[in-house]
Amino acid sequence: MVTYCLISYFKGGKLTVGSLGRIALKKGYYIYVGSGLFRIERHYRKKKKLKWHIDYLLKKAKIVGFALSKKKECRVASLFSGFPSIAKFGSSDCSCSSHLFYSVSMKKIEKFLDNL
Repeated sequence: MVTYCLISYFKGGKLTVGSLGRIALKKGYYIYVGSGLFRIERHYRKKKKLKWHIDYLLKKAKIVGFALSKKKECRVASLFSGFPSIAKFGSSDCSCSSHLFYSVSMKKIEKFLDNL
């Protein structure tokens, strides 16, 4: 299965995110680590049933890109440990602390993805 890193830009503010409830997110770039190549197309759709945590963020955020990896999803998420994360976001079915990471700088993300 292919792992993807979906990069979005959020203007900042509070969101209600499914089982996580109301959370506050800073203005900046968010990297979501997921798996299943078919899901990337779904993330770009404007009309969809809100099923995963990322669906709630993408109602308000703008997708600015993505990267693919042959590494397993949780392994890729662990590689982002140097980035601030949003606790329990996207990781309800695994033991990872998060699958959503934050950066104020797109350049930092691009540099990191080049080494992924």
